[in-house]
Amino acid sequence: MIIQIEPQSDVAIYKQITNQLIEGIARGHLRHGDSLPSVRAFAADLGVNMHTVNKSYHELEKRGIIKIVPKSGAVIEAQTNLLQGSPHAERIQHELKTVIAEALVLGMKTEQLEQELAMIMEDLKHNKQ
Repeated sequence: MIIQIEPQSDVAIYKQITNQLIEGIARGHLRHGDSLPSVRAFAADLGVNMHTVNKSYHELEKRGIIKIVPKSGAVIEAQTNLLQGSPHAERIQHELKTVIAEALVLGMKTEQLEQELAMIMEDLKHNKQ
C-alpha cells in the first residue's frame, strides 16, 4: 500500500495519513493482525516528522481501528459490527450528517447523494485485493 502526501493540501498531513490507512484497510490492503511500520520508520519513508505519524496512529487508536502495543508497535484491530448507539457509530453518524448537510446546502439532490454513496461503496469493494 502506498501513502501519498500532498504537502499543498488544506488537509493536515497526519489526517492524510490517517485517511489513507483507513481506506487501505477498507480496500483489504491491510487486514486484522497486520502490523503497521514503526513511527520512526514510517516517518522516514514518508519524509515527515515522527510526531505527525504518531498523531495519526493515536487518531486511529482512538477510533478503534488499530491497537498500539508499547514496544511492539501498532496492529490493525479486528473489525466488529458497529452497534447503534456505540461511541464509534455515533461519531460516524455525526460526521456523515455534517457532510450530507454540506452537500444539501450546495445543491446536491438526495438521488445524487445516494448515487455517490453507492459508487464509493462499489469502488471500495471492487478494489479489494
